[in-house]
Amino acid sequence: MDPITNKRVFIAGHSGMVGSAVLNYFISKGLKKIITVSSSKLDLRNKIKVEKFFKKTKPQIVINCAAKVGGIKSNNNNKVKFIEDNIEINNNIFKSSFNNNINRLIYLGSSCVYPKNYKRTIKEEDLLSDYLETTNEAYSLAKIVGLKTCHYYNKEKGTDFRAIMPCNLFGPKDNYDLNNSHVLPAIIKKISLLTSKNDLLELWGSGKPKREFLYVKDLAKEIFFLTNISKKKFEKYSYKSMINIGSKYEFQISHLAKLIAKILKKKIKIKYINKTLDGTKRKKLNYKRFLSLKKDFKQMSFEKSLLETYDSFLNEK
Repeated sequence: MDPITNKRVFIAGHSGMVGSAVLNYFISKGLKKIITVSSSKLDLRNKIKVEKFFKKTKPQIVINCAAKVGGIKSNNNNKVKFIEDNIEINNNIFKSSFNNNINRLIYLGSSCVYPKNYKRTIKEEDLLSDYLETTNEAYSLAKIVGLKTCHYYNKEKGTDFRAIMPCNLFGPKDNYDLNNSHVLPAIIKKISLLTSKNDLLELWGSGKPKREFLYVKDLAKEIFFLTNISKKKFEKYSYKSMINIGSKYEFQISHLAKLIAKILKKKIKIKYINKTLDGTKRKKLNYKRFLSLKKDFKQMSFEKSLLETYDSFLNEK
């Protein structure tokens, strides 16, 4: 093991859903030299300011949770913004990390980097083997550039940049804006707005696609684990600097909506609109590499994690 407890760790994007979960978990593990900065004080798209920040704060490890994210509608309508902002953010963090001799970097990818419509579970080796889903293609391409950059730096410069590909995430501080949220927080928000049993829950698409869900607090624990292991061990189990983290929870969207309503003790009637906007039919990660590395991978029950998420949603309103 290569302990990180006494290292200066910069968590980029610490106020978002993933970043805040990582920050809280790292603090709970005794890290006292964590570096954070708000987006109002540091625009990660600004190359010069990012370089100055790195030189001033001198991090030893970087956890890159920063990204411009959104749901299927937002991704589909703002492709230029999604690809430009994410590539700029990642390139600036990679470059400044290399320039300042960062010992280790963790890059948060996304399962959307993989081809659409795989009936079987998706392995790391499936990257770029077929077409991407068009509705979030711009975001996917930006994320692919990021994970490839990790690999190229490692091969050419000898760095220790690690790309983690999680499945669909949910949890406290999720985005509940119905114009750009992902499916699970969108369902929570829509159900909360229903005032009577006669109200309809309107969902995008046909309700038939399947999605895999991982609680963000469970991911934060594994990010700590993957940050703390040696370079040699990570390279042994990863594939070209990347590794999948999946979940045992996978639901069809129609079933997910009914399950959320049941857990939240709400009665719903579902109406599907814009049925062509399904996105990928199924997106289930194969995470055998990770399970070989972390044999005791445990997840909070879906019901408990959803109730925690709903409580945070009510408190954040």
